[in-house]
Amino acid sequence: MLAELRLENYAVIDNVAIEFAAGLNLLTGETGAGKSILIDALGLLLGEKASSDVIRSGTERAVVAAVFESEGNAARSIESILETNGLDAENSSAGGSESSSLILRREIATGGKGRVFVNNQPATVAVLKQIAPHLAVIHAQNESIVNFDAAARQDLLDAYAGVELKDVAAAFAHWKQIRGRIAELEQDEQDRMRLLDLWNFQSREIEEARLRAGEDEGLEAEKRVLSNAEKIYGAAINAFDLLYEGNASTSSSLRAAQKHIEELARYEPKFQEALTALESARISVEDVGATLRDYAGGIQASPERLAEIEERLALLDRLKRKYGPTLAQTITFGEDIRRKLSEMENKDQVLLELRAMLAVAGGEYREAARGVSRKRSEAARKLEKLVEAEINDLAMRASFRIAVEESDDEKHWTPSGINHVIYRIATNAGEAMKPLEEIASGGELSRVMLALKASVEAGTNPAGSSKKKSAAAQRTLVFDEIDTGIGGRAAEAVGKKLKALSKGNQVLCVTHLPQIATFADHHYVIEKRQAGGRAKTTVREITGDERTEEVARMLSGAKLTETSRKHAEQMIKANG
Repeated sequence: MLAELRLENYAVIDNVAIEFAAGLNLLTGETGAGKSILIDALGLLLGEKASSDVIRSGTERAVVAAVFESEGNAARSIESILETNGLDAENSSAGGSESSSLILRREIATGGKGRVFVNNQPATVAVLKQIAPHLAVIHAQNESIVNFDAAARQDLLDAYAGVELKDVAAAFAHWKQIRGRIAELEQDEQDRMRLLDLWNFQSREIEEARLRAGEDEGLEAEKRVLSNAEKIYGAAINAFDLLYEGNASTSSSLRAAQKHIEELARYEPKFQEALTALESARISVEDVGATLRDYAGGIQASPERLAEIEERLALLDRLKRKYGPTLAQTITFGEDIRRKLSEMENKDQVLLELRAMLAVAGGEYREAARGVSRKRSEAARKLEKLVEAEINDLAMRASFRIAVEESDDEKHWTPSGINHVIYRIATNAGEAMKPLEEIASGGELSRVMLALKASVEAGTNPAGSSKKKSAAAQRTLVFDEIDTGIGGRAAEAVGKKLKALSKGNQVLCVTHLPQIATFADHHYVIEKRQAGGRAKTTVREITGDERTEEVARMLSGAKLTETSRKHAEQMIKANG
């Protein structure tokens, strides 16, 4: 859940901090006040591309920050992503359930440079993109259909069906790897001879080096000792003298102290324990001294050995740059090259074996992909009924179908399976079904996209056995003017749908329709004013009479009437 959004020097916003809550959060304001600016800023925190154009005139940088609260699977997924990227998470346990606060901050500086912070630790935009699916999803009327490509359509169905792609992706990778090895062996003779020459050279170069795992680390340690032999010897001997050998050594001082305490213990028994501790300390000091003496005795400065080590390390570094970057990877590279050479020498036999393996791998992939395809087809039948009902709840009379097409052509095999998902709709009786992306009406498209998201994001279990909320349903759902092109009864239906969707999700919606605004659990007004000769946008939550005034303004425009106020009051009371 988005708990707080803060903007500083962003577009026409000087400094704004907005606290959001669970349920339906609606943002309203006059045209041009900057309602969509907040959504654009939130998009930056989800990894969208930044531009220095958003920096407020006269300032050097814009800052966008947010606090998200998450729990359960979402919190654990975010923690895993942070850990993978070397970042700390901020978790807490309350009432036996794990929760997490996530602080995101993005700075956009002049010249296009910027910085990203996650929990006040330096991060990257790539990390924001990884975290984003677990935090929020933004649906803008113009962007929804642009982003609703074949992959997005399939992902939406998979989210509803609970499809796991791990097995089919692994089967595809295995099949593709075998196919690649066959392609290498089947290259034309000229390319094959060129490759053989290269592989022979690489194999010979690595074999002649007689590499041993971990060799470079051992040589580096030995080099450090040899390069600093005099310093190391001096440090060891000086420490030995101070501890054991010198006239005023620690050992001598401890022995002298022991004699005095022995005398003292004859008269005062409580010092017997101190005497034992002193004896233990003296023995430890003498052991360390002996270790230092033996170590110093073994140090031998050898310029010849040092030169030999440096020459060997130079060879290892050269090989690592070519085949590494680590020694272990260089050794593995050499083993792979030897395998390829062996395959080339026994090309015909190896090809027979690989083709047999490819047939098996292809069969395994087909089995996994068809299993996913069956699951998608079953889910599609159930989802299309739900979506059609949702669409018709939004003051439309439409037919909706989901086609899950299957292709066994290897050219169309992918890590996500062998399907092509098409959403078709007829918005009027008697019309032919057309692909969803061909809908001409912006208002119809907005309602269909809302119906789709409501069906999937609510987390309905397609198996029908239970209705537990999915991980996706824990995200913040943002709708930016999704009510464009509708009004009247359709607008009221959209408001009811957003309200229902907000029961299990946090919903943020920018709207210009009073019919939708009256359904808000939390109502925020965006206002633009002139201050000091400059435009300044502010955001504040409104309640009571202020909210009635805002809805009345949306009903009647700039000139408020007593009739519009009463109408607004009645609508808020009816839909609250």
